[in-house]
Amino acid sequence: MHLSTWIRQHLAALRALLLLTVITGIAYPLAVFAVAQLPGLHDKAEGSVLARHGEVVGSRLLGQSFTDGNGNALVQYFQSRPSASGKGDGYDPTATSFGNLGPESIVDTLDPDPSKTKQSLLTQICARSKTIGDREGVSGARPFCTPGGVGAVLSVLGPRDAHGEVTHPTEVVSVNEPCPATPFLTTYLKTRVVCATPGADYSTGQLVPIKGDAPTATPVPPDAVTTSASGLDPDISPTYATLQIPRIAKSRNITEDQLRALVATHTSGRDLGFLGEPRVNVLELNLDLDERFPYGR
Repeated sequence: MHLSTWIRQHLAALRALLLLTVITGIAYPLAVFAVAQLPGLHDKAEGSVLARHGEVVGSRLLGQSFTDGNGNALVQYFQSRPSASGKGDGYDPTATSFGNLGPESIVDTLDPDPSKTKQSLLTQICARSKTIGDREGVSGARPFCTPGGVGAVLSVLGPRDAHGEVTHPTEVVSVNEPCPATPFLTTYLKTRVVCATPGADYSTGQLVPIKGDAPTATPVPPDAVTTSASGLDPDISPTYATLQIPRIAKSRNITEDQLRALVATHTSGRDLGFLGEPRVNVLELNLDLDERFPYGR
């Protein structure tokens, strides 16, 4: 290759580099910035920040918890859906995550040290449903949940038949109820049900979830007991918002009709009429709630 050809090729490469640098490193960012300043887009580009009395209180795109220092729900506020982002109450935007548990997660990992016990997805849902039901004055009972708020799952131990079923158990253990708890069932297949010993291994048994007699249509909706994929979902369903109205109306000494009207003003429909589900932005609703009906007035 002649030197002149080599030089021409490298000059062409240098020109392409400079041109692409100008386009992608200067022109394109400036164009995006300029578009972001247009009316209707500027607020979103700045993070959809919400402020009250000159103080930033959050973003309409990021959820947050409304609890006290011990993680207990504040009775005067609408509660957000659960979050698995970060420790404590969740909703940590620097640690956005999800629980990574699926429908097969039905057995708790019980440890002699209670602080090391890990709840299954089923028990998490059962516990949240019971807590919310108690708080809102409705039944938090759900299928496959014990009255105490853990997964209703048995480990049935004994010889199995040709189909892998244990028909004559030698032992039946309620695997999510650590001793000395009283099991939610007295007997199963004519065998007494016993509580689980923390640290014991019952994996050789046949796992049998017990549906129970709780109705499928529970008053506590799914978004009240399950986390979102990001852990930062700012919205709840209108059903969950409506469930909380009696408690908040009582705590703020206002009528339920006043609160229903306020919830309606903060309820958004499906995007474009068919995408997603109706939703209520919890932070915006609670801020408006404080403005119109101050707590403890």
